[in-house]
Amino acid sequence: MTDTIANALQRWLPPGSRAGVVRRAFIVWAVALLIALFQWLTRPLEHPLDRSLVYSYAISTSIWFFTDPLRIALHRWLRTQPPHYWGISARSVGYLAAGIVLGYAIGTSLGDAYSGRSTWALISLSPQRFWGFWLSSLGISFGFLFYFYQREKSLDLQRQATEARLKLLETQLEPHMLFNTLANLRALIATDPPRAIAMLDRLNDYLRATLRGSRTDARAGGHTLADEFARLRDYLELMAVRMGPRLRVSLDLPDALASHPIPPLLLQPLVENSIRHGLEPSVAGGELRVGARQQGGHLVLEVRDTGVGFDGAPAEGFGLAQVRERVASAYGGRGRVQFAATPGAGTTVSILLPLAQQGPMPA
Repeated sequence: MTDTIANALQRWLPPGSRAGVVRRAFIVWAVALLIALFQWLTRPLEHPLDRSLVYSYAISTSIWFFTDPLRIALHRWLRTQPPHYWGISARSVGYLAAGIVLGYAIGTSLGDAYSGRSTWALISLSPQRFWGFWLSSLGISFGFLFYFYQREKSLDLQRQATEARLKLLETQLEPHMLFNTLANLRALIATDPPRAIAMLDRLNDYLRATLRGSRTDARAGGHTLADEFARLRDYLELMAVRMGPRLRVSLDLPDALASHPIPPLLLQPLVENSIRHGLEPSVAGGELRVGARQQGGHLVLEVRDTGVGFDGAPAEGFGLAQVRERVASAYGGRGRVQFAATPGAGTTVSILLPLAQQGPMPA
């Protein structure tokens, strides 16, 4: 029965809400343990440890079930919105009050069944004690709900701040790439007008595709690796006009990782650096390889070129600094950027990100 309910809830709950439900459940159960121990230590004869644990966990779990996972599962009826699914309205407040009453009644009945006595008999035998139990449970439950509401609102504000920062970094990257491309176009106009015209046509197509993709990403609420590789392919076609056969490209994106969300324009600055500082200075040009793979619990994105390489630490240019900052902001310090290079043998840049479940981009 328990497994059936758990599987049903897992199907009903939106994917982005499941981790929060589990986290709040552990908090509720930890406090339930403290309440049971407090009752047993203060009145060991009246509240044996086993009975205290059964009552505390039965009541806490029942109230949690109605006011947390079932509340999220009914979010359309309650008219609450992601990501936290809390709302202040007559319908949602009425539901939470009813959930607390029903959860308390079910949990108390389970405790009574285990202990072989009736808590409801206290209504006639000792009304003061009964209403004391009831009001204390009601107060603790509303205290939990208020704490969870405030905590989720705070996390939501942090997510919004992170998204705003990432959007700012993205808007800084886009003109940076455009200015570099226009500088290349200006140099090509003086030396090879036909190729300059071809490059201008490619730039027009690239900007149109980028604008269309940005609008699609905004509506869908996510940017995937497939989107990122599609933008790279458009950009590399633009660069191929300038470099010709000196630029050889290999893109490797496994189907299993294509729908994984990442911040937009994460790889493009690294590809641009590889071409500008690694392949273009080489007379023979070289090969550029961009790939994605899973390594344990991480997603590894790799940009490798066979260009001139460098000795020592790489120069921290604008694009590289933006990539570092975006990885740090989007993944809360869980992502990192690594470099490996050999003079005359090329450069490899790797981005290691936590391999998140499918869903919105992590913040």
